[in-house]
Amino acid sequence: MSEKTKIPVIALRDLIIFPRTVSHFDCGRSKSIAAIEEAEMKDSKVFLIAQKDAEIENPKAEDLFEYGTIAIIKQILKLPGGIVRVLVEGETRAKAENIETEGDYIKANYQEFIEKEEEPTNEILAAKRLVKEDIDEYSNLDTKLVPGLLQSVVDESTASSLVDTAAMYISLELKEAQELLETLDPYDRMLKFHAIMKRELELLSIEKNIDSKVKYNMNKIQKEYYLKEQIKVINKELGEDSEEDTILNYEIKIEEKNLPEYVKEKAEKELSKLKKVNSASPEYTVILNYLDWILDLPWTEMDEEDIDLNEAREILNNEHYGLKEIKERILEFIAVRKLSEGNHKGPILCFVGPPGVGKTSIASSIAKALNKEFVRMSVGGVTDESEIRGHRRTYVGAMPGRIINLLKKAGKNNPVFLFDEIDKIGNDYRGDPASAMLEVLDPEQNNTFTDRYLELPFDLSNVFFIATANTTQTIPDALLDRMEIIRLSGYTAKEKFEIAKKHLITKQTKENGLTPSKFKISDSALRKIIDNYTREAGVRGLEKEISKAARHTALDIIENDKKSVSLTIRNITEFLGEEKYSFDTVDKLNKIGSVTGLAWTRVGGVTLEVETAIMKGTGKLTLTGQLGNVMKESAMAAISYIASNSAYYKVSPDFRTKKDIHIHVPEGAVPKDGPSAGVTMVTSVLSALTKRKVYNDIAMTGEISLRGKVMPIGGLKEKLLAAERMGIKRVVVPIDNKKDVLEIEDDVTKNLEIHYAKDVKEVIKLALKEK
Repeated sequence: MSEKTKIPVIALRDLIIFPRTVSHFDCGRSKSIAAIEEAEMKDSKVFLIAQKDAEIENPKAEDLFEYGTIAIIKQILKLPGGIVRVLVEGETRAKAENIETEGDYIKANYQEFIEKEEEPTNEILAAKRLVKEDIDEYSNLDTKLVPGLLQSVVDESTASSLVDTAAMYISLELKEAQELLETLDPYDRMLKFHAIMKRELELLSIEKNIDSKVKYNMNKIQKEYYLKEQIKVINKELGEDSEEDTILNYEIKIEEKNLPEYVKEKAEKELSKLKKVNSASPEYTVILNYLDWILDLPWTEMDEEDIDLNEAREILNNEHYGLKEIKERILEFIAVRKLSEGNHKGPILCFVGPPGVGKTSIASSIAKALNKEFVRMSVGGVTDESEIRGHRRTYVGAMPGRIINLLKKAGKNNPVFLFDEIDKIGNDYRGDPASAMLEVLDPEQNNTFTDRYLELPFDLSNVFFIATANTTQTIPDALLDRMEIIRLSGYTAKEKFEIAKKHLITKQTKENGLTPSKFKISDSALRKIIDNYTREAGVRGLEKEISKAARHTALDIIENDKKSVSLTIRNITEFLGEEKYSFDTVDKLNKIGSVTGLAWTRVGGVTLEVETAIMKGTGKLTLTGQLGNVMKESAMAAISYIASNSAYYKVSPDFRTKKDIHIHVPEGAVPKDGPSAGVTMVTSVLSALTKRKVYNDIAMTGEISLRGKVMPIGGLKEKLLAAERMGIKRVVVPIDNKKDVLEIEDDVTKNLEIHYAKDVKEVIKLALKEK
């Protein structure tokens, strides 16, 4: 290694010149040409260093790599336009020092690295062998290289010359080539080159496979073209349909089909395109599919609405027990359609309720009552807007959206169309399906619904749209505004009993290969299944238990050769196992600080225990049980209310500074939130502070204000059903909910003693025992 004086520098763009190689490049920048002229005046030596960024016109020292190649200028050729072509031969590696970019040309000091010949070790010999194999394989795979070129130009005499002379002819990234140049040890350089070559060989192999597949596909297309031409001739000889016959058939269909004028024009335009397209072209099939869709859609076909209100009422009563208010609303809706005589604009019905209450089956019954086609689209989890609006025809495999698809399946343009689980519609980077649904469900604009595939407006105003949901909370407001909400709260034990007797037992008997004579369930056993094996708002769980009993019966009949099996109170555990729930789960003892609240969930009403513990401390409030923000605020409001009314309740006014309060709602793994736990919280905390016991037979619901007002809540029917299921005798509800209680069926309220509270003080009098 030696240190020399300053030498002219040429900044190379996207090029690395290696030692022991001859190469040429063009110079156009004034500083590069000046550096060449300066080198020619001295010893023809020039320092070739690559730029880090090729876009920089006037590079500074920091824009150049540290390492480059000392080269001898062999030839200079001046080209038109002031360009100079230089032929150089690389000599040695060098490291630049004190680079000066000011002046006529770039110059720098350098440290030269002269490699000495040493006796090769076994490792070096092995590495050389691997590199040679890489070069041979690369030469065979790279079709751009002249065969045998690499083998003729590569100097295999030393480890250093092997990599340097080969690297100039390999397609390397600038960064990789610079790393090879900066690797001073020949053995390390070979290892790095071998790793790069392995990757390049793999890429070349993949490229070759892709190229082979493309050529194969091209040959296949040509072959198919010749075969199709031969088939045309054969078909002509046999008198079968040719391309001309296909077009003629479509012309006849377009003429015979009763299409709106704008649709007919579009179909004829597409058909004229088809005449100009070769049948071997992919576009030919695309146009054929499009014409098929246009001709298959029910643009004008519709079912006649021969509505018989008495028959509709009978169908609803036969297929659904109870739900009196819901049935009346549906019948009102049907009556309006009958009187409107074709003017069907009106609200979209949306049945909202917990799972298993019969939302989907009611929609099916409506279709039967109206004597219409029924189609169902589950939108739960749909995140792609194209599911609603379809794909543009420019995409491969494009299809219309599911709405147009289902209307084609219905064959009529006025079916009953159910959007199931509309509250679970999602959105992501592929679009917002809920926004796309706005056009579909808006009576003012759905008469011109345009699917992206069809690019033609389709009239959806005749479609009877119905939606179902478990809750309205997750339905976007704009979508909710277009629908009329009909709530299905859940069934009482009596209603479940009748539904099971009339529908579920018969259905499961048939589905499990049994007959009514082979499988029987006693009334007492059925009531026990309802009370002790299920706890739900709907009847889906009840149906599963009946199905389980039916399967057990089928096994018993086959294995033991029995003629019939009866499920009774005595043998119910053999069929269904031990009881899952205790009907009367209310605590039999009056306790301090433990209050039963009522809550609404997506699957119906539930009871919720709120417990409070008071300890000596510094006024710390602890809330546990995965409570949401609203419930946390209810707890804080309850404590503030008690503090402001401490004299009335005979509570020490400094309890917020000398006592720690811990409020807990069991089942901590289940998140809980909602605006109806205020009265429960205040009763629990007050009971713990005053040591007054809470009556065990009472449950309550309602939110509170800081002044102690009991505010109204929602989901009352579900909450009362939950109270009845749990064996609760007395329920406290806000006085503003009295009107809601009057609308609830007597079966729900007859076993409950309902108290209406306007103020927290009234709740406390009902719930807490005197000392």
